[in-house]
Amino acid sequence: MTTPSDPATDQKQRAKRLIDRANEQLDRVLAAAEGEERLRRAMHYSVFNGGKRLRPLLIYASGQCLGLEPRQLDGPACAVELIHCYSLVHDDLPAMDDDALRRGRPTTHLAFDEALAILAGDALQALAFECLVQDSSDPPEAQMRLGMIRALAQACGADGMAGGQAIDLAMEGTRPDQAQVERMFELKTGALIRAAVMMPTARRPDLPPAERDALRLFAESVGLAFQIRDDLLDIEGQTGVIGKTAGADEAHDKASWPALFGVEAAQARIDELSSIAAGAIRDLSGDTSGLLWLGRKMVNRNY
Repeated sequence: MTTPSDPATDQKQRAKRLIDRANEQLDRVLAAAEGEERLRRAMHYSVFNGGKRLRPLLIYASGQCLGLEPRQLDGPACAVELIHCYSLVHDDLPAMDDDALRRGRPTTHLAFDEALAILAGDALQALAFECLVQDSSDPPEAQMRLGMIRALAQACGADGMAGGQAIDLAMEGTRPDQAQVERMFELKTGALIRAAVMMPTARRPDLPPAERDALRLFAESVGLAFQIRDDLLDIEGQTGVIGKTAGADEAHDKASWPALFGVEAAQARIDELSSIAAGAIRDLSGDTSGLLWLGRKMVNRNY
C-alpha cells in the first residue's frame, strides 16, 4: 500500500533539488569567469556564503506556474542571484550599512578589503547580465531575452535597489510615515523579488494580462512582507541564528517598520500582505503550489 505523500515535504524536497541545481549553475558560471585570481575568489566567496537562494527558487516556482521547465530558467536563476549577491556586498560596505557579518561569516570587505569588495560587486553585476545574454541551456528568442534583461535592469537601477538604498540612507535618523517606509522597501528589496517572479513571464508572451498582474501583485506583497519580517528579525532575532548582527537597524537609526510602528503592528501587516499574496494567485490556471509554499516560507522565516 502506497503511503500518501505530504505536500509540504514534497515542496521541501523539490526546493532542495532546485537549490542544488542553482548552485551547480552558479559554480559553473563563476568557474568560467576570467580575471585576476583574488577578485575571482572574492566573487566566489560572496556568492557561496550560505545564501538561501530564495530568488532563484522564485524564478523556478514562477516558471512552474507558467508551465516552463527548470532548464529554461537556469540563466535567469543565476542572474537574479548574482544581482542579489552583488547588492549585499555593496550594502555591507562601511559607506552603506557597515555590517561585519553576512550569513554568519565576515562580510566581503572584511574577508578581503573594501576596494576588492567594490570590484567583486561590480563584477557580479556584470556577470549577471552576461548570464542572460549568453544563456544557451534553452535559448529564448531575442525578444524574450530582452524582456528578462529589461526586468532585471529595472530592478537594480535608480527605480529599484539602488534607488531604495539611497532612500534608506537618506531616512537614517528621521521618522518617515508608513507609506514612505514601504515605498523604500518596495524598491530596495521588493524590486528584485518582483523581477524574479516576473522574468519567466517573458517566455510566455501569450500570458493573459490578468494573470501577469496577479503574479505581480503576489510578488509585490511577498517582497514587502519579506522586508518587514527582516526588520522584525533584527529586533527579535539572535546574531547566531540570523547570520548577521542583530540590532544593527537600531544602532544605525534605520527606518525600521516595527521600530516606527510597533512589533505587533508589523506582524499584523505581514499577515495582511501574506493573505493578499495568496489570494492574488489563487485562481491562476497553472500550478501555483510552489509559489504559495515559498511565499509562506519567506515571510515566516526565523533567519
